Amino acid sequence: MQEIHVDNKLRELRKARGLSQEEVARGVGTTRQTITSIEVGKYTASLPLALRLARYFGVTVEELFWLEEGVK
Repeated sequence: MQEIHVDNKLRELRKARGLSQEEVARGVGTTRQTITSIEVGKYTASLPLALRLARYFGVTVEELFWLEEGVK
């Protein structure tokens, strides 16, 4: 069975810009808890949220999120 996980570099981009999770959350219209969950891989962003995050950081969705595929 193939396991698919969406990985991201949200934490890396956020820290590189000196932003808090709360600042990013306010900037994209979500909660700090959602940002935390995305960063640690417990939650996959919806398409609208992924698009807002990419726009917020000035990157493409593919630069921010990607599929990690493996065999389980």
